[in-house]
Amino acid sequence: METNWQEILFTFFGGLGIFLFSIKYMGDGLQKAAGDRLRAILDRFTTNPFMGVLVGIIVTVLIQSSSGTTVIVVGLVSAGFMTLRQAIGVIMGANIGTTVTAFIIGLDVGAYALPIIAVGTVLIFFFRKNSIQNLGQVIFGFGGLFYGLELMSEGMKPLRELPAFIDLTVNLSDLPILGVVVGTVFTLIVQSSSATVAILQGLYAEGVINLGASLPVLFGDNIGTTITAVLASLGASITARRAAAVHVLFNVVGSIVFLILLVPFTAYIEWITGLLNLEAKMQIAFAHGSFNVANTIIQFPLIGAWAYLVTKFIPGEERTIEFAPKHLDTHFIDTAPSIALGQAKEEIIRMGNYSVQGLQETYEYLVTKSRKNAETGYQLEQAINNLDQKITEYLVLISAESISAADSSRHTVLMETVRDIERIGDHFENILELVDYQEENRVKMTTEAMADLEEMFTLTIETVQKALDALDTTSHDIAREVAEQEDLIDKMERKFRKKHIMRVNEGACSAQAGIVFVDIVSNLERIGDHSVNIAEAILGNRA
Repeated sequence: METNWQEILFTFFGGLGIFLFSIKYMGDGLQKAAGDRLRAILDRFTTNPFMGVLVGIIVTVLIQSSSGTTVIVVGLVSAGFMTLRQAIGVIMGANIGTTVTAFIIGLDVGAYALPIIAVGTVLIFFFRKNSIQNLGQVIFGFGGLFYGLELMSEGMKPLRELPAFIDLTVNLSDLPILGVVVGTVFTLIVQSSSATVAILQGLYAEGVINLGASLPVLFGDNIGTTITAVLASLGASITARRAAAVHVLFNVVGSIVFLILLVPFTAYIEWITGLLNLEAKMQIAFAHGSFNVANTIIQFPLIGAWAYLVTKFIPGEERTIEFAPKHLDTHFIDTAPSIALGQAKEEIIRMGNYSVQGLQETYEYLVTKSRKNAETGYQLEQAINNLDQKITEYLVLISAESISAADSSRHTVLMETVRDIERIGDHFENILELVDYQEENRVKMTTEAMADLEEMFTLTIETVQKALDALDTTSHDIAREVAEQEDLIDKMERKFRKKHIMRVNEGACSAQAGIVFVDIVSNLERIGDHSVNIAEAILGNRA
């Protein structure tokens, strides 16, 4: 009987497309259902590498992507939320968490895939409540996952009769290293180890490939999945590249160890199959789970060594934006509230310096249109938001203590200042978004408009810096200078707005450019207002 290659390819790749879409859709639904607090979970519970492993498992089960977890971790390490050692623990846990998908696939409920999709569709389209729609998304993705698998299995059935595939199976059994290469390359192409493990389960269940050939391919799948982290780290920070290097190192070393132990590992899978009477797909799921759990147990004591090795292999120091507070010691709150207020002030000044850096990066982005400046600006705004939350919580705890009248006044000034700095962050983020809009829509500014913006940016940045200096030194003279400069910013905003409207009316500037320009100067004027708020709080005449 002649092989219908068109039908095989269409069915297989169509099934693969549905599978990849469904697993992402299900992961997005799970993430939203979990309240989208994954970064908070990682921040709070990764106190040591062992906790990192547990959190890595949980987060990967929630988002159904070990690569996604690794990318989140890279961001957290860069932000100073966790150390490289803690990150290695999370990466190990992510490798275990990703095996859950293989166990789900091993349940083999493909016959019910279409009814499950129907249930998910009803929940998505006929209910308005977000929590029900999120549940519907999870159910729809779950059903789509199995429907995609059914199509892939259907497409692979004819392959077991082909002499070429029979020869490939023999070669893979005789040359395990070839199986590792095949698994690695296929996962590099598909960009999902869950998908390639699912394909392997289908091939094994259809009898196209035997167990001895399957296991090396499985090891290669685990190496291939590291490509996402590697690609994410290209051109990124040193810390990001180190975390990606650990991910590769972990899976390559594990694969080498298990290739050496291939005979006893194969015997173990055969033994557990007989003991638990496992179906073919579940055999691969157990092999995948056993490999990653055992690999983590073997390499867990080496976390310190891997951190040291990648630091030597990828040397260098870099300035990172630390999201976590550095000065807020809770021990001072009940023992010495006055010192605790001093600690809060130090953290607020640090937060204010981030606002100055954010404004500088925003101006650089406006002039150069470099995405690096934009990304740094957005990161600084996120750091300001995080510090705002942590400092406010710290100040609320201080307010519960018995403090003097003078400390009470200091406390009020600090509470108001935190809010103003957070709003400065919001305004420079608004300007970053305006420049994004300008880039996306190819909006051109005139040379005169850019000169006006440079003048206003320079004055605004100087005013914010002076407001922070006034806070740091409690200087009334500097605070009065801030009030004078803020008055200049107000006059500048009115003057530049009128000039730009004239340019638009004369046709020298487009209407879109006019909107962008006016919105930028409005945001700078509001930043000036928040600077003078800080100064007036110090002067004691804030309303």
